[in-house]
Amino acid sequence: MTVKKHQKKAWLQWVLFVVTYIVVVGIFQLLGSLVAGVDLTPGMLHQTTAQSVIIALLGLLGTFLVLFLFMKEVDKEPFVKLGFQYQNHKKDIGLGVLVGLVTLAIGFLTLVFFEQIKFTSTYFSGYELALTGLLFVLVAVMEETLLRGYILRKLMNSFHKMVALIISASLFSFMHAANPNINWISFLNLFLSGIVLGLPYLYTRNLWFSISLHFSWNFFQSLFGFKVSGRDSYSLIEIDFIKNSAINGGEFGFEGSILSVVFQVILICMMIVFFKRKTARHKNKLVL
Repeated sequence: MTVKKHQKKAWLQWVLFVVTYIVVVGIFQLLGSLVAGVDLTPGMLHQTTAQSVIIALLGLLGTFLVLFLFMKEVDKEPFVKLGFQYQNHKKDIGLGVLVGLVTLAIGFLTLVFFEQIKFTSTYFSGYELALTGLLFVLVAVMEETLLRGYILRKLMNSFHKMVALIISASLFSFMHAANPNINWISFLNLFLSGIVLGLPYLYTRNLWFSISLHFSWNFFQSLFGFKVSGRDSYSLIEIDFIKNSAINGGEFGFEGSILSVVFQVILICMMIVFFKRKTARHKNKLVL
């Protein structure tokens, strides 16, 4: 097959994938909305946490169906090759959760210290806590499997791995471009999140760390009282903003803050250093 024919085939596969994904997952999410009893009248799209969980679950099932079919029929590879190999990656789940918790806790305390936010009260609901945790697990698995497991993986077959990472991170930010109260800082933060979540996959071809970090980032952002990418969710800690600003993120949440930009750049640098050293140690062992 000539290079030109190969490129044409690759583009046709991408178009087929995008169209199939939008149609199938759209149908599944619509079905989820109907099952959950969501009022689909324009302007009346408020959802309870339970309703959001049902919609996210159907969205995940639709995503898995499309990816399973494309992996089997187009890529001719088993579904697990997307990055679900568990052996030698058991610690990744706990590490991802820990990184998200520590980052958000430091961010919360920093904003309190500089009087950008003010703690007001706590509100505990075991029911909402469990549902919120489940919701963010479903969202993390769906988005990471799609964007890192399939899209980034495919892009790495056609582009230099860093170019592939930038493209996938851009797609991640554009997927959230319609979220409430988004601005250029929050858009930049979403792009950086795509880099943070994609870097581990770049080096390991495994999803467990990225899934757990994605979950942890959203979950603890919610529990600490922030909106998550501009959307309300259950908060264990209730906070007031002294004044909505680029420092505290305002109505978009922590992801709309300059502080989040700083933290994510630090995480990116730490990851690059860690994986380069790990790769170098592995090469040295092979030489010895």
